[in-house]
Amino acid sequence: MDMDSASSVVLQALTQATSQDTAVLKPAEEQLRQWETQPGFYSVLLNIFNNHMLDVNVRWLAVLYFKNGIDRYWRRVAPHALSEEEKMSLRAGLITNFNEPVNQIATQIAVLIAKVARLDCPRQWPELIPILLESVKGQDGLQQHRALLTFYHVTKTLASKRLAQDKRLFQDLASGIYSFACSLWSHHTDCFLQQIYARDEAALSHPLSSSLLFQGFLNAVFERLKQFLECCRQVGPDSTCREKLEKTIILYTKVLLDFLEYHPCAFIPLIQRSLEFAVSYVFTPAGEGVTFERFIVQCMNLIKMIVKNDAYKPAKNIDDSKPESLEAHRIKTAFFTHPTLTEIGRRLVSHYFLLTEEELAMWEEDPESFAVEETGGDSWKYSLRPCTEVLFLDIFHNYSQTLTPVLLEMVQNLQGPTSVEDPVQLLMKDAVYNAVGLAAYELFDNVDFDQWFKNQLLGELQVSHHRYKLIRRRVIWLIGQWISVKFKSDLRPLLYEVILSLMQDPDLVFDFLLNSSPPVDDFEFRTEQFLPYLESIFGLLFQLLQQVTECDTKMQVLHVISCVIERVNIQIRPYVGCLVQYLPLLWKQSEEHNMLRCAILTTLIHLVQGLGAESKNLYPFLLPVIQLSTDVSQPPHVYLLEDGLELWLVTLENSPAITPELLRIFQNMSALLELSSENLRTCFQIVNAYIYLSATEFLQNYAEALCRSFCDLLKDITNEGQVQVLKVVEIALKVSPILGAHMFQPLLPAVFRGIVDGERYPVVMSTYLGIMGRVLLQNSSFFSSLLTQMASECNQEMDQLLGSVIEMWVDRMDNITQPERRKLSSLALLSLLPSDNSVIQDKFCGIINICVEALHDVMTEDPDTGTFKDCMLMSHFEEPKLSDDEEPPTEQDKRKKLLALEDPVHSVSLQQFVYEKLKAQQAMMGDQGFGVLMETVDTEIVRQLQEFLQGL
Repeated sequence: MDMDSASSVVLQALTQATSQDTAVLKPAEEQLRQWETQPGFYSVLLNIFNNHMLDVNVRWLAVLYFKNGIDRYWRRVAPHALSEEEKMSLRAGLITNFNEPVNQIATQIAVLIAKVARLDCPRQWPELIPILLESVKGQDGLQQHRALLTFYHVTKTLASKRLAQDKRLFQDLASGIYSFACSLWSHHTDCFLQQIYARDEAALSHPLSSSLLFQGFLNAVFERLKQFLECCRQVGPDSTCREKLEKTIILYTKVLLDFLEYHPCAFIPLIQRSLEFAVSYVFTPAGEGVTFERFIVQCMNLIKMIVKNDAYKPAKNIDDSKPESLEAHRIKTAFFTHPTLTEIGRRLVSHYFLLTEEELAMWEEDPESFAVEETGGDSWKYSLRPCTEVLFLDIFHNYSQTLTPVLLEMVQNLQGPTSVEDPVQLLMKDAVYNAVGLAAYELFDNVDFDQWFKNQLLGELQVSHHRYKLIRRRVIWLIGQWISVKFKSDLRPLLYEVILSLMQDPDLVFDFLLNSSPPVDDFEFRTEQFLPYLESIFGLLFQLLQQVTECDTKMQVLHVISCVIERVNIQIRPYVGCLVQYLPLLWKQSEEHNMLRCAILTTLIHLVQGLGAESKNLYPFLLPVIQLSTDVSQPPHVYLLEDGLELWLVTLENSPAITPELLRIFQNMSALLELSSENLRTCFQIVNAYIYLSATEFLQNYAEALCRSFCDLLKDITNEGQVQVLKVVEIALKVSPILGAHMFQPLLPAVFRGIVDGERYPVVMSTYLGIMGRVLLQNSSFFSSLLTQMASECNQEMDQLLGSVIEMWVDRMDNITQPERRKLSSLALLSLLPSDNSVIQDKFCGIINICVEALHDVMTEDPDTGTFKDCMLMSHFEEPKLSDDEEPPTEQDKRKKLLALEDPVHSVSLQQFVYEKLKAQQAMMGDQGFGVLMETVDTEIVRQLQEFLQGL
């Protein structure tokens, strides 16, 4: 690209690409895309964005195209890679000057220089760092700032490289610039403090931003923080100075947190000072008047990260501990004395746990939003209340022996009802109960919660005064925390009574639902205790689901509903009519809320399981939901796919019969199999469920496409995945031997070759033998044609190949661990008898050995008669008798049982089959010939065989 003629056309294209008119924009973008691989294009872009006289938008776009080009074409091995000559020229042009006037463009230029540095520095670009350092030392403020900005991005990028050689290069680089960076930081920080004291707000921005670029090189961070905090005392809370001070303090504390997170061992010398600093400002009067919420949160996070850091904990066997871990543990132990821990514990509960006037007003005004706010995900990192609670939990867990008596004393001091006229004591009781709920697991051996519930908490729930609802709210939350920890099942009915009354109080129900484990979601749950309350509680839950407005609340209510349905199973059927009618409306309303839709899917899963075959009445709503959730061409599938597949599976398992609509959904499966994601196992289960449900219709419609997908999968799949594919074929052969063999014929040659070649992976070999056993036993004509085909492909005689198969089958019988498959193999090989084929007779000994092994697997002796019987035989189908805790069989379970009645493994006596086949072979060969054949079998095996056949 000729530079003189190219600059104007590229500039024109960039100008058009900034247009709001798509008719102008699109052609320009296409032209620029075509130029991306043209030599000289990036040199033109460099000249354009370095020309400060041009339009800012055009220059911005030029920088972006240049940056994208680095990603695509800078590496030598990239297609259409830039020439070394052009790259050399570009590197020189990028660091000619640092005087970009526009901040956003300056940042982008710094980032793209860092991208080039990641690939070329220091080998191909040794001059970069020296030029940056020289520019930083200059007197021009703008040039110094831009050089600093670039230096920051370059060092950040180089530090992120992970190869050992790159790490060594960066260490060498850092050692040369560290002292300079520190002195520069110190200079700018001093300037910033001077301007704060001088109230010079106009001059603050430049030195501050320059200083913050080098926060990673802080050395005297604690002293500086103390200076900043002291400045906070002297400036007004609403001044610009105060705002900048607080931002600076947060950035500096973030440096400490980042350093601790990424370099915990190097942080060990700072542990003592960090703890002294944080505890002093957060838990003593030293922080009064200077601290602010974000700073307190940062300090608490600093304490928490030190307390729970695994690198600071000695190994269980002290001798196995690293020296640095022991040193860190020693420092922590010396700091966290009994008085210090006691003061921290008391202060956390009695000061930071207290609800503020703002929080009380919010709860009064909107209980639902307040409850949602309290349960916000990762908010512990950023908000004071959740951060306080997390710190309390971590300290209590690590120092429970010291803190348990402190908390129990606080509880003891608040025994009995609290006066509604004493708001301070009400708030304190709320805070203490909060602590007991959070520390429930730690207090397991120290609190008799059952007695406390009966003697104290139950009474507090019955205090109806309006001001006491604060305590009622906390008590029901407290019960929710303890119910899965320590709560006698005998008290459950009493608890259900309490829940029924509280669910009608909107001020309390949200806290219980959003902050507690549902009282049906634990190991102590007994269905028979809950059933008398099922209709009332389920009805109130449904009403609540309709009334709430917050997405998070609806999700939690749906979670509780799902738990109830899962626990009571089929006994939910009389009460779900209204829910079934409401869910389609909720699904439509939640179109923009994928997480809520996930909760609806989970509810539908449990609903289908509870309804069983009756779930077919949900199909007009259910099947479109499954269709959307599992369609990878639809954007929501990113959120809905996993639950959608699970719903699809349980729908099939509980379906009484196939429907055209249910069959049509399978069109989604081909794309799902191409994904090869972690959901592949569920996809295979869905395929199997279709085969069990309606093998003929399903295979006739989809076997061809399924075969293609399986062939593609088998080219690049793990052994475990290969087994899942083969199991589908095995199930198809089991359900429909003729149709299954025909439809999956393209896969069977590979199975045959795997057996002959002696597949090394035992589970795969076992599945191969299971498939071939089905074909040989139940579709012998197809086996013959397959044998003919394989003999032709392998250039072998059919008998020779058959002999190889039998020999490998006998040799690898130990790979088969399932008794059903072992019996199947015996029946399959016995089906070759009677035979006058010399190859089969040569393998007779091996066949008999397998049969005796299988007889040992499946025969049980009747102790009364001394005779043997095949324990795998099934004569009729019986509905199992279920206990209250057992789930009823699904429709698929019933289909499997009925199928088993027709399966030779369960309908043919191995003992009888062996006897009949041996008799037939004897009749064919005559007694003398048969006797010679039997002499090839080990005498001990013959003795065991005779024992099994005794009485026939």
